[in-house]
Amino acid sequence: MRQLFRRVMRLAWIAVSGPGMWGGLAVYGVVLALQFLGVWISVRLIAWNKAFYDALEQMDAAGALHQIGVFGLWIAASAAAFLAGDWLRKRLLMRWRANLTRRALDLWVSGRAYWYLRPGMSPGAIDNPDQRIAEDCRLFVNRLLIETLDLITNVVALVSYVTLLWALSSFPLHLWGVGIPRYMVWAAFLYVALSSVVTHLLGRPLKSAIFTQEKREADFRHALIQLRENANAIAVAGGEPAETRRLNRLFAAVRGNWNLLIRRELVLGLFARPYFQTVLRIPTFLALPAYFAGTVTLGGLMQLASAFSNVTTTLSWFIFSYRDLAEFVAVSERLDGLFRTAAAPPLQQVPQRIARLPSDDGSLRLQGLHLHTPEGRALAPVPDIVVRPGETIWINGASGRGKSTLLAALARLWPYGEGRITAPGGLHVLPQQPRLLPEGIAASASYPEPPETYGPDRITDALRQSGLGALSQEARVEDLSGGERQRLALARVFLARPGWVVLDEATSALDPETEALVLRNLREALPDAAILCVSHRRPDALGPFRTLEIG
Repeated sequence: MRQLFRRVMRLAWIAVSGPGMWGGLAVYGVVLALQFLGVWISVRLIAWNKAFYDALEQMDAAGALHQIGVFGLWIAASAAAFLAGDWLRKRLLMRWRANLTRRALDLWVSGRAYWYLRPGMSPGAIDNPDQRIAEDCRLFVNRLLIETLDLITNVVALVSYVTLLWALSSFPLHLWGVGIPRYMVWAAFLYVALSSVVTHLLGRPLKSAIFTQEKREADFRHALIQLRENANAIAVAGGEPAETRRLNRLFAAVRGNWNLLIRRELVLGLFARPYFQTVLRIPTFLALPAYFAGTVTLGGLMQLASAFSNVTTTLSWFIFSYRDLAEFVAVSERLDGLFRTAAAPPLQQVPQRIARLPSDDGSLRLQGLHLHTPEGRALAPVPDIVVRPGETIWINGASGRGKSTLLAALARLWPYGEGRITAPGGLHVLPQQPRLLPEGIAASASYPEPPETYGPDRITDALRQSGLGALSQEARVEDLSGGERQRLALARVFLARPGWVVLDEATSALDPETEALVLRNLREALPDAAILCVSHRRPDALGPFRTLEIG
């Protein structure tokens, strides 16, 4: 319980303490005040019960009609307070969700946790981070607002209702010759306490079932996204049967856990539903002895029953909210796991002793560099080398020997290993599968800068140099072939004109003639740039080069 409290408080502080913290807390206070107003109106309605039913018992038509008008006014005030509070709460929900989401995105994107915490890159890989950021942030803040507001309001309401019930139930109940003073108050607490224990015992397995259901729903949704993103590869391979088997298997997991979840909800409901339906009637039954004894009038009976009902309903917050509280606990656990893992450094037991130093003369130096996998397996040693501006280095070696890992280390991404890298700043890395934006050709060519940084004329010239001169800037990125996608990414180099270019199989989808043309254009456009090239074909089009053999 202490761990859960700390987890919730950590997440709540992130949500509350962002921009506009005091304004958000002020809105929270207003919402709370409106809920207190609702409690006060409920107390007034309890008193109204006596006046109305006494008028009925006395056949006072005018008095009853007057009380109906009073009832309408109280209901109008209650509805206004509820709607105003609900509107403000939803505004606050988005404000605090924005703070929580902003922090999650900062940890996940700016800190490059999205890169480090991928499956296969770290034993602490995060499953379904998209769901945790998009959905769990919303659910957490929503449940935080609802449950904390309800809890505080119910504590205040309970004091009010118990005070009123204490005053109304001054008569004792005689059982077996023993008088029990103010028995209605003790009956309310005993009734709800026993019911809460039973609810917890029956509903305790819900949390794990809800947690698992969220994960399996997210896995199924992610598989559908992968189907869309890999549509061409699946279609040309005739992979529909395999994809169908995979989707069916994931949905079967969703369905299986769902059946488990609804069974556990049914077990809880076997007690909770009858409790919910009788909690407003039990008070009347318990007050009947006083009515039949002539201690209270009909109006007094209804007032007493209403006060008892408000006490038991308020005390039953835990019972009525058990399903939502279980979801809140599960969401808190998932979201806190994202924050803690994203904020933690990569795996500690694997060597992380790569010394990174700035270059004094603009050269790149690798000395005693030994890289490791995230599991601790040592890759082939990287030969010592000095690369000077204007040189071309062909990084060659068999697949799986660590060529791309070396480039990741040069880009300051790979932490696992030991040795020294002395490097200039501004390495421009192009991977085999470049990131293209659905916003269009210009946005993809200028990425990560906006197109306005370069202007349409420079973008057109860069497209021409990369062999895409005939491509319209209005073309759809989704319609480009693999080779066109790689050439579009190469246009970024012609735009940015960096001093250091790293090509990681960046021309693998091009035919030899097109590759040679683009590489010649690249060397002519950047005669003083150092180019590090990982490719299966010799980069002769880049001019004289040296070979760095890996493994």
